[in-house]
Amino acid sequence: MTTALSQRGQELAPTPIVAAPRFLAPLAAGVVLAILLELVLPSPQTNLKSKIFLDIGINVILAVSLNMVNGFTGQFSMGHAGFMAVGGYAAATITYYGSFALWGNPDTHGVSGNALFFLACLAAGLVAAALGYLVGLPSLRLRGDYLAIVTLGFGEIVRVLVQLTQPVLVTPERVHEVGFPGVLGYLGGALGFSGQYGIPTYTNIFWAYAFVTVTLVSAYRMKRSTWGRAFLAVRENEIAAEAMGVHTTKVKVRAFVVAAFFAGIAGSLYGHETGALNPATLGFMRSFDIIIMVVLGGMGSVSGSVVAAVILTILPEALRPVADYRMVVYALSLIVMMILRPQGIFGIREVWELGPFKRFFVEKR
Repeated sequence: MTTALSQRGQELAPTPIVAAPRFLAPLAAGVVLAILLELVLPSPQTNLKSKIFLDIGINVILAVSLNMVNGFTGQFSMGHAGFMAVGGYAAATITYYGSFALWGNPDTHGVSGNALFFLACLAAGLVAAALGYLVGLPSLRLRGDYLAIVTLGFGEIVRVLVQLTQPVLVTPERVHEVGFPGVLGYLGGALGFSGQYGIPTYTNIFWAYAFVTVTLVSAYRMKRSTWGRAFLAVRENEIAAEAMGVHTTKVKVRAFVVAAFFAGIAGSLYGHETGALNPATLGFMRSFDIIIMVVLGGMGSVSGSVVAAVILTILPEALRPVADYRMVVYALSLIVMMILRPQGIFGIREVWELGPFKRFFVEKR
């Protein structure tokens, strides 16, 4: 009996988000795969298919990160593009003005430039996460439509504040004259962060899919951890979760912060792919695009978000031969999908929990 109780206790023991073998092994495999893809595929700057593949990676990060809020905890955030914009502008400020400070120009600079870009991505995620905490702490006490309105307002506030900034500085003398933090007021305004030089284009296949790997492994481990169980409990029945001792507001804020962190990284990748950021393209319509990916894939399904991101990135490009009716066909496809499969492609389950995959994984366990 003692042995049985001991085994039962081990089953109920808290599951950490980061368990070294289960976290580091897929992480290392994903990074190796990202390196191989970078070596094999043409540059996204010169090849359309590689660019689409790169866009898929960025959209996967956005969809999976929003799924942590809308899917795992059952909330409804409509301001995800706001965190993407915050991360993109934060990283662009670091690489653009940092390059002026270090090298006198904002061109790409090999290994040292890529190291600066990596630090900028992490900084973008942290800035977005900090803002997510400030926004989430008061607003996530709300539910349903009220939360959606608050997050939508946040995204619009970010867009308007960026539009009020000054044109980008283009000379080393002006950059040194203004200094930090003065350069934060020179983000391009309504014309966007572009100008004579533009943002250094560091984003490539490797960086995109290395961060995709981190996002997917983190989301999967989080879903199976004690944090994830608390998220799902809040989604299923918030009152019951509160009665069982789950601090629902803390749980929702935690999910909001983690989602904002990865959205900030996606914004950094996006800005350093195109070489420019424009507040008009990072408004509420961009948030709706990400929401569609989450709903189409299945609220709470990590693999569903990945599949939906792939489909909705490729579909507009595949419909280019019928350019005049492309958006009509695109919209009709979404409507038919929602009628035939309202719960999304995988619902709340993962791809390995379905059909032959389920038998394989159950036998492996």
